[in-house]
Amino acid sequence: MHSKVVIVGSGPAAHTAAIYLARAELKPVLYEGFMANGIAAGGQLTTTTDVENFPGFPDGIMGGELMENMKKQSERFGTEIVTDTVASVDFSSRPFKYTTEFSPDDTHTADAIIIATGASARRLHLPGEDKYWSNGVSACAVCDGAVPIFRNKPLYVIGGGDSAAEEATFLTKYASHVTVLVRRDVLRASNIMASRLLKHPKVTVLFNSAATEIRGGEDGLMSHLVIKNNKTGKEETVEANGLFYAIGHDPATTLVKGQLDMDEDGYIKTVPGTTTTNVEGVFAAGDVQDKRYRQAITSAGTGCMAALEAEKFIADQE
Repeated sequence: MHSKVVIVGSGPAAHTAAIYLARAELKPVLYEGFMANGIAAGGQLTTTTDVENFPGFPDGIMGGELMENMKKQSERFGTEIVTDTVASVDFSSRPFKYTTEFSPDDTHTADAIIIATGASARRLHLPGEDKYWSNGVSACAVCDGAVPIFRNKPLYVIGGGDSAAEEATFLTKYASHVTVLVRRDVLRASNIMASRLLKHPKVTVLFNSAATEIRGGEDGLMSHLVIKNNKTGKEETVEANGLFYAIGHDPATTLVKGQLDMDEDGYIKTVPGTTTTNVEGVFAAGDVQDKRYRQAITSAGTGCMAALEAEKFIADQE
């Protein structure tokens, strides 16, 4: 099968790109993956409940519903959505070649490819984590911090870098108090961020500390956290209505490793202000190239950019 443009991914970036390309009558093919990176089609939003910061939904919308709506919109304009995972790509010659997991012996081609495979938040896999994920446990304070279950409640953040400092500071707008658990005896955050965090009246930083278990109540929401002192080994159970991981993300870039330029953390490098990669005709959109914002709306924005840039690239080749 040959396509003018192929999109690899299933989140806001992928579907926004698909909508623009389909309306431009380029007949895009979108590979949404089959539990790619351990996440269902739709990406990280399928692991969240209420999404309150995506424009156009004043009462909020469930993450899964938002992604289902995007998928329907992609299909409405003629996107071909394939529930298969792209297994390999070859950018060494044009048209680009790729294979899929379900049909490894069939080689397909495309004039342009958009990589929108996303990233996944690192987890600690604590006892109770899966049970209370999205019911008290989150990996994005900006996404979830303002929801009612966290307001005026004791919240905890795990991490010692700039991201942890930023998330904890953000949460002080809503929490009764924020406690940051740092496994070592020092913050890795920059001096200015560390100083700001340590001086904040609504923040306590516990060094040499780690969470060991997440517990909840009969309402199905997180209510307590078991904390261990790494030096003494002593454990205590504290009231906690929210736990936020700020220990980094892993971009899903294994597919293109060695073919596209990446930074030291594995994110695809793009020309600033564009979604253009070091390979002409290959574009990167969404969290796979965004280590700073990682929001649904910014992913959608770069999906639009990738589609317009791919459309221009294809037109220039004809």
